Amino acid sequence: MKGRADGADCPMSTIDRIAPTKRPQARLAGYQRWRDLLFLHWRVPADVVRHLVPQPLALDLWEDQAYVGVVPFRMEGVRPHWWPSFLAFNFLETNLRTYVHYEGRPGVYFFSLDANARLPVYAARLTWGLPYHFARMRMTLDGDIVSYDTRRAGFSSASHRVRYRIGAPLPPSIPGSIEFFLLERYLLFVERKGRIYVGQVHHAPYPAQAATVLEVEDNLMAAAGLPRVAEPPVCAHYAAGVDVEVFGLRQV
Repeated sequence: MKGRADGADCPMSTIDRIAPTKRPQARLAGYQRWRDLLFLHWRVPADVVRHLVPQPLALDLWEDQAYVGVVPFRMEGVRPHWWPSFLAFNFLETNLRTYVHYEGRPGVYFFSLDANARLPVYAARLTWGLPYHFARMRMTLDGDIVSYDTRRAGFSSASHRVRYRIGAPLPPSIPGSIEFFLLERYLLFVERKGRIYVGQVHHAPYPAQAATVLEVEDNLMAAAGLPRVAEPPVCAHYAAGVDVEVFGLRQV
């Protein structure tokens, strides 16, 4: 599927989608391995998303549509660059995100991130200012069928449950395709005390595969102030995994 990616709020800006894919000349912060990623995407009215995204960030739209994604996956080997690998953390994570740009640099804005490991949740909140939450989570694989369940701890109703089938490999994502627009995101933006910061990751392009959603029930979007999911996702992709280098936050 091909289309047009538009930078909302700044229609005259030029968005460079290639530069963020290159490894930055910056100090390395840490390592991670992302495995068994499912990318689920829904279209959400841009004006609804706009109210939930910090004003300095412009919405990054595909064919004048805002997309919100839920991404459940496994995190392995999570550690600072100076931390020994045998003490690295492994846990499950589900993030809720949309797509933005700042002065033509495209990236991700997270509404929430849930993980089933308390120390990484605390560390990410403290050092990155990211909206992490501790959750009860479970992932099971039965052949090519994956079941994944997220339920935020405490009295929150935030939860996500999905069962899907892993499909055939897809061609490499190329600039100008919706796969590249949705998947190949290497910058994240976060607001801390009224200021916008950017962080970067580097990894090989995702080895994307098709995914067929068999069941899905989501309350993460409603918990974040977005419309409650009533329809199946408009796009579903799977990736077996990538090895990731993480670079620290800097103020834009």
